[in-house]
Amino acid sequence: MEKVKVGITQGDINGIGYEVIIKTLMDPRMDELCTSIVYGSPKVAAYHRKTLNVENFSFNQIKDASEANPKRANIINCMDDNVRVELGRSTEYGGLGALQALKAAIADLKAGKIDVLVTAPINKANIQSPDFAFPGHTEFLSKEFGVNKVLMLMVSDSMRVGVVTGHIPISQVPQMITKEAILSKLRLLNQSLVQDFAIRRPRIAVLGLNPHAGDQGVIGNEEEMVIIPALKQANDEGIVAMGPYPSDGFFGSDKFTRFDAILAMYHDQGLAPFKVINFDTGVNFTAGLPIVRTSPDHGTAYDLAGHNLANPNSFRQAMYIAIDVFRNRKQYKELTANPLKLIDPDAI
Repeated sequence: MEKVKVGITQGDINGIGYEVIIKTLMDPRMDELCTSIVYGSPKVAAYHRKTLNVENFSFNQIKDASEANPKRANIINCMDDNVRVELGRSTEYGGLGALQALKAAIADLKAGKIDVLVTAPINKANIQSPDFAFPGHTEFLSKEFGVNKVLMLMVSDSMRVGVVTGHIPISQVPQMITKEAILSKLRLLNQSLVQDFAIRRPRIAVLGLNPHAGDQGVIGNEEEMVIIPALKQANDEGIVAMGPYPSDGFFGSDKFTRFDAILAMYHDQGLAPFKVINFDTGVNFTAGLPIVRTSPDHGTAYDLAGHNLANPNSFRQAMYIAIDVFRNRKQYKELTANPLKLIDPDAI
C-alpha cells in the first residue's frame, strides 16, 4: 500500500505545536505509516528540540515536497532566519509563521504534492492580517478551496460531534438556527460519515436548542417550529436523523454511544461534553472540503510551552484520522465508480 503524504503546518511557534509534532514523529512507526512533511522552520524546530532535550530525533531538511524522504520526518523552511521564538507569548512572528506555513502547505496540497493536511494550533488573534481575516482554519480553507458549506466535526473513538453554528457569538445563535441550516449540516454530516468514515447507513442524533429540548414549546419553540420540520425532511431524503434530544440528558446517559454522529446546535453545546470525554484524543475534522484536513482539539497552550508537559495523543490521532479518511475516500470513489459494489448483499 502506497504511503500517504501528510503535510503538517507548524502553527504558532511559541505554543506547543512543535512539541506535539516532535513527540508524534519521534515514534518510528509513523515513518512506516506515512511520509511526513512539516511546513515550518528548521531553526524553530531545533530550538524546540533543544528545549525538550530531545537528542535522538532530527528533521530531514528539504526544499520541495518531492524531495521528501519516506523514512524520515521532513521539514520545509517557510520563514526567514530572523525568526525569534518567545515561548508562551503571542507575538507577530507567531502569527506570521503560522500563516506562511499554512499558505505553503495549501499550495502543495493544491498541486498534489501532499495528500492530506494536519494543522498544529494557531492563535486566532495574532494570525489576523489582510491575508487572513477569518475566525480560524476552517473558514480560511473553505475560501481557499472554493467551498461555501463545510462542517466542523469533532472525532474520537467514542463519538463524532458536528455543530450547526460554529465560531459566532452566543447571542447570534438563535437567529442562525434555521431549517435550511440544519438540513445543510445534516446532508454534509451524512455524506461525510458515508465517504470519509465508511459507515453504510449512519444514524445521527440531533440535539435541541433549548433546555429540555423546549418541553413541547414551554421553554422556546425552535424545536417545534424549526428543528423537527428539518428532521422530517432529512428523513424524507433518506437521512436517518433522530431527535431533538435534550443535551444534558443525552450526554449524561449512554445515548450518545448509540449513534454514529451527533449534531449540536451551537459550539459549546457539542464541544464541551466532547472535550470532557475525549480531551486527550479528540480530533477536529473539516467535513465538506475537497481535501482532507484534521487538527488536534486543543489550542496553543502557551502555559505549557517549553515545559515538556504537552500530551501528543490528540495530534497523533489527527494524523491517524487524516490517513484513514484519505483511504476511505479513495475506496468510496472506487466503489461509486462501480455501483454494483455498493449493493448490500443482505438486501437482495
